[in-house]
Amino acid sequence: MFWRRKPAGEIEPGALEPGVPVEDADEDTPVTDAEIEAQLEAELAAADAATIEAAAAGTTAEPDPLGAPRAWEVDGPAEPAGEPEAIVDGDLAAGVAKSRGGFVARLRGILGLGDAGPAAWEEVEETLIGGDVGASLAIEIVERARARHDPGGPEAAVRAELAALLASRETGWAFEPAAPGRPAVLLVVGVNGTGKTTTIGKIAARERAAGRSVLLAAGDTFRAAAIDQLRLWGERAGAPVVAHAPGADPAAVVYDALDAAIARGVDVLIADTAGRLHTKSNLMDELAKMRRVIDRRLPGARPEVLFVLDATTGQNGLAQARAFHEATGLTGIVLTKLDSTAKGGIVFAIEHALGVPVRFVGVGEKVGDLLPFDPDAFVAALFA
Repeated sequence: MFWRRKPAGEIEPGALEPGVPVEDADEDTPVTDAEIEAQLEAELAAADAATIEAAAAGTTAEPDPLGAPRAWEVDGPAEPAGEPEAIVDGDLAAGVAKSRGGFVARLRGILGLGDAGPAAWEEVEETLIGGDVGASLAIEIVERARARHDPGGPEAAVRAELAALLASRETGWAFEPAAPGRPAVLLVVGVNGTGKTTTIGKIAARERAAGRSVLLAAGDTFRAAAIDQLRLWGERAGAPVVAHAPGADPAAVVYDALDAAIARGVDVLIADTAGRLHTKSNLMDELAKMRRVIDRRLPGARPEVLFVLDATTGQNGLAQARAFHEATGLTGIVLTKLDSTAKGGIVFAIEHALGVPVRFVGVGEKVGDLLPFDPDAFVAALFA
């Protein structure tokens, strides 16, 4: 469902004044998907014409093609008050303590005696499977490790093969603008209960602490509590939130958020999406629709699409990630609750299976416990 904005003459006085939630604005009406496409085309065409006119007049302000107050103006100030909260990074070694004392400790116990025979390698394979590395990948790791004849011994060989599964990262990686002169756009997807909205709040806090302005889009309109939860995180991180009424079209929320981010010169736009099961094709289609809206508003844009995966779900989580990747083209993984599992091998499995890098790992409840992922530091912490 898409929510049509009233023409300027129909807006009641005060209905869209700052501080009034969008859902309190009067009587939006639903329209069809065909009307969505027509409206987007008309708005983009009007925006292009107005931009050309403004450039000819020597002005730099971004015009509003609707000529009326916009929904996104009401849910937060143009510039958040106060300084961003300082972020103190959590301890990665402490965060992977359960995995280090679980399947990794068993690996070291099997391989720490020097040369390993066939029976020991079979145990290594079983241990890797038990650590959520996956059966086929465990077999590959063992075969390659046995063939290495590493001077450091079997343990060093397994450690090297595990490290080789993790793609190298760019130094100083950060979210890039979706298009030149435009904000970086981040869609956060995943299944309910994985910590998706909390992850958005933590990323927003990190971006604000780094000196970048952030706008949040409450695209999870199917669950009213998700909108409220995102607002709380927005207040904490100092990031305004664009929100429509519960049940509104998520694509409409993203479209208005893009308008707001562009007009305000925001550095990073982060959009929440409805938590959904990967088996629900109609809900997966909604994500594709949001991508089309981004493409229409920012032609050629390359938004980041981060999948939030609960590390405790293991191989089932990998199946979820694969389905989302096929539907939306994931660009990164956020692995939450890594501190709550003794099976951290899912990190290796997911990068190997999807070729998608893990960007952040969650190792605790505090804001600073969402850490940018460093492959070398992660392997070192596991085998510390």
